[in-house]
Amino acid sequence: MTTFKKNKITVGGLAIHMGLWCACFLALFPLVRILAISIRPGNLLFSTSLSLWPDQPTLESYFNLLTRKPFLQWIWNSLVITLTTSSIGVVLSATAAYAFSRYKFPGRKAGLLFLMTTQMIPATMMILPIYLILTNLNLLNTYAGLVVAYSVTSLPFSIWILKGYFDSVPRSLEESARVDGCSEWGAFYRVLLPLSIPALAIVFLFNFTSAWNEYLVASTILQSADLKTWPIGLQELQGRFTSEWGMFAAGSVLISLPVVGLFLYSSKYMLTGLTIGAVK
Repeated sequence: MTTFKKNKITVGGLAIHMGLWCACFLALFPLVRILAISIRPGNLLFSTSLSLWPDQPTLESYFNLLTRKPFLQWIWNSLVITLTTSSIGVVLSATAAYAFSRYKFPGRKAGLLFLMTTQMIPATMMILPIYLILTNLNLLNTYAGLVVAYSVTSLPFSIWILKGYFDSVPRSLEESARVDGCSEWGAFYRVLLPLSIPALAIVFLFNFTSAWNEYLVASTILQSADLKTWPIGLQELQGRFTSEWGMFAAGSVLISLPVVGLFLYSSKYMLTGLTIGAVK
């Protein structure tokens, strides 16, 4: 005889659910407010109403941002710099992590410790050294200079992530590929990298979000108006006496779309990468 168990709602379970709903509301409320401000008419931008939706929504702020400001140029500059930084970061960190994971050489432990200690240095302390180095290399106010600055700051963390993942992949797989005729590079490229797609996706997403949202280093290195990224461009909408809050909110909504799309696309890889090693 089949019996059915009734779901009993306990006081503790109800309190947990209420707490989760409150946390979701607190997390989503600022996002909804930004969206509401972006579609407010110009005469209602400074309204103190807490309503989640304006009475007369309009896309005027989006239209003005795309036509009166070089917003698309800012987005293009950010995409070029971010994608280049993320790609270089994945390639360099994968090869470096492979060396730290598979080889024993003098200075290996010291090198790993040095990479870890670099993460303890605040980013603001590195601005002056990076600025002086790029000035000597004639890379100031260039895409290449900003890519170099971003790659230097993101590589240590990326190497540690991939090194830990490579350690979890059995070496016997690469040895079997070597027996079948693969070179060492072939075993790395054809065996290890395909197995490490979750970790590579996490590294790419980390590098992408770090470079996409960065403002301080970009504002120091980039001086030309044609090279400005979106954080610098949106900052110009905040003047000393007046601020164009409608266009600022519209820009905030638009620049979040690439990151959200990339996160949704790579979420399956991220879940796999986070759970790797949980079951042996």
